[in-house]
Amino acid sequence: MTHLSGLPRQVVIREVGLRDGLQILPRTVPTAAKLEWIRDAYDAGQREMELGSFVPAHLLPQLADTDKLLAYAKTLPGLKASVLVPNLKGAERAMECEADSMLLPLSASHAHSLANLRKTPDQVIEIIARIRDARDAQGSHTRIEVGISTAFGCTLQGRVEPAEVVRLVKAAIDAGAEAIGLADTVGYADPTMVRSLFEAVLPIAGDKLNCGHFHDTRGLGMANVYAALQAGISRFDACLAGIGGCPHAPGASGNVATEDLAYMLASMNIETGQDFNALLALRRKIARWLDGEPLHGALARAGLPKTMLQERAE
Repeated sequence: MTHLSGLPRQVVIREVGLRDGLQILPRTVPTAAKLEWIRDAYDAGQREMELGSFVPAHLLPQLADTDKLLAYAKTLPGLKASVLVPNLKGAERAMECEADSMLLPLSASHAHSLANLRKTPDQVIEIIARIRDARDAQGSHTRIEVGISTAFGCTLQGRVEPAEVVRLVKAAIDAGAEAIGLADTVGYADPTMVRSLFEAVLPIAGDKLNCGHFHDTRGLGMANVYAALQAGISRFDACLAGIGGCPHAPGASGNVATEDLAYMLASMNIETGQDFNALLALRRKIARWLDGEPLHGALARAGLPKTMLQERAE
């Protein structure tokens, strides 16, 4: 294995399958299976997971047990658990349940923001400021993370101007965001676009810009991860079996597959702490829990190459 100078030597993979992966599916996975998923992912070496979202149960019954998953996650030493929150009420629940991070989605696309949250991007900025004030007033330690969705383009609006992404990142930080991620929500990004936008945002966000979220809609997810690595990003969201997607991106396959991303990084001699065999064993369980749903990813089909098997045996 080789390591290219200039790339991070360690990368954090945050497993987001339990939220981003499940929320779009028509079925509800039993809580017991989700707890087993968390335990197996933890045993596979994953130390960051997005476990659900605090939204009304009638809107997303798939995620109605988020509080139970958080309670279990808190029993696992060193596990950082995050949840998605769309508003102040959701944030209050996240703080009440002592989530390590709450992720607030901020669409760079005006049209997507209205369709997804029924608010303009600037109205969402106001919500972020209110959440920061409430968090500080309570003395909560839950970190405020903002994910800039549709940062690279939008199925509803089309082009999203990089200058608008930069403006919203600055506004989110001014409103109290402590971490920023850029998300290719509908799979419009290419590697040149990814590197360019991350490099445009870095002077504004500095080390607060610490996450890339890529979908493999058109087969460019892994290439886009590599472009973000070149820009210095060392934390990425991924879903086991490449599940997930966006309701405003019909035909989308899902997120980059956790096991494929872990393999690519290991092949490049970048540490992730992930155990391939354990990840693939968990994927087989997920295939049973989601029987009939399309799963994605190449490692599960092809297996590890002999060269890596030999190196791992030495």
